[in-house]
Amino acid sequence: MASSDMDHNAPHSMGTTIIGVTYDGGVVLGADSRTSTGVYVANRASDKITQLTDNVYVCRSGSAADSQVVSDYVRYFLHQHTIQLGQPATVKVCANLVRLLSYGNKNMLETGLIVGGWDKYEGGKIYGIPLGGTLLELPFAIGGSGSSYLYGFFDQAWKEGMTKDEAEQLVVKAVSLAIARDGASGGVVRTVVINSEGVTRNYYPGDKLPLWHEELEPQNSLLDILNTASPEPMNI
Repeated sequence: MASSDMDHNAPHSMGTTIIGVTYDGGVVLGADSRTSTGVYVANRASDKITQLTDNVYVCRSGSAADSQVVSDYVRYFLHQHTIQLGQPATVKVCANLVRLLSYGNKNMLETGLIVGGWDKYEGGKIYGIPLGGTLLELPFAIGGSGSSYLYGFFDQAWKEGMTKDEAEQLVVKAVSLAIARDGASGGVVRTVVINSEGVTRNYYPGDKLPLWHEELEPQNSLLDILNTASPEPMNI
């Protein structure tokens, strides 16, 4: 497609793979980093895992604008809630606030969200809030365009009582599988691990992810060629 045919003014969509998994002691959230505008990649290194409170994060998919504004409102309400209670909000309260906004505005919003976190009352919890604003408490949740390729994989690979490392490896493997098949998912894999000890963010570069069936090796970009000491002339 010629560049003139691309619709650069199309809404920014996080055509996305997002995942939340519970394990024995906490949760792992994961996402790719590609934000697209039609067929154009508007941002190859976006962060789709957004902090709501010290102990709760949300994975965002669908319209970038819609998911960001929902996250901003929820973060504001939770700040007020924490001041009033004098203690951090539970994961369930955070998820319920996301559900209230998503369901109350379901005719205008195009966003699917996964809320995950840890609190002292219920431990690690994952909640899915898909399009329409339903609230689902789940042992694991997947969302975004890349999730279509992962349902069978999770049926086979997910198990109760996983360790932190097993859960994180599962999330990274799942996102890399989705990236291999889904053109709207790509870039790097970001993970957030939340448990009683706090929050740990991890980052897995695209060239360090496993390659799957018939997936091509990373190629040198034009920037790599131009940055070499003696660039080879381009064939025209």
